[in-house]
Amino acid sequence: MQRIRLRYTKRGRLRFTSHRDFQRAFERALRRADVPMAYSAGFTPHPKVSYANAAPTGTGSEAEYLEIALTASRDPETLRVLLDESLPAGLDIVDAVEAHTSGLADRLTASVWELRLTGVDPADAERAVEAFNGAESVEVQRMAKNGVRTFDARSAVASLQAYGAPADGPTDQPCAILRLVVRHVTPAVRPDDVLSGLRAVADLAPPVPAAVTRLAQGLFDEETGTVTDPLAPDREAATARTAVPAAAATAPAPEGPA
Repeated sequence: MQRIRLRYTKRGRLRFTSHRDFQRAFERALRRADVPMAYSAGFTPHPKVSYANAAPTGTGSEAEYLEIALTASRDPETLRVLLDESLPAGLDIVDAVEAHTSGLADRLTASVWELRLTGVDPADAERAVEAFNGAESVEVQRMAKNGVRTFDARSAVASLQAYGAPADGPTDQPCAILRLVVRHVTPAVRPDDVLSGLRAVADLAPPVPAAVTRLAQGLFDEETGTVTDPLAPDREAATARTAVPAAAATAPAPEGPA
């Protein structure tokens, strides 16, 4: 059995597809591309696809991940192209590697988000970000299955910055951009929770809903404050595997007895 890990996007209007919608579209793409999928056992077999930390409906993403199990070996890049051609534009397969390591989900410990706040003056956004970053805790509320839940949105935020953007649209409205790095904790802190926190500490309330896009997700590096590529260990392992046979092939043959 071969395992392939894929990175895909949700762009444009496709950001409004739910995770269930994407699952259906992806399984159709697997059939169209004639992928030799492995299936689960039992009365209702289903293709072995593992999804990791999907973005909420309504948010765009450049970094969604999944893993598929195959019954026959396939070249990852060839498979990527076939699947990408079988999906609608906006749901794009942008990277593929063969899995040589375990624990992909364990390497998704943080996300980088961009929030576009149309109608918000960048100076107001900067003041709100300064207040948020200076707070020890910022309590927000979210409706959960068991009722309203109160939790701290500040502790999960590794960094939050604000800067200006070009005027948005024909009316020359101001526009602020927030760049946010959030650790994946329990309960999960989402971009809209951070917006609720900015409203709580600085009364920042965008006049229209924010356009939210996940730019990256992966392992959070505490020293640099960056989010690393979760597929890099698989690429490194693949390179090491090909380097060993190449080195053996070029090594000089041992000399026989004189």
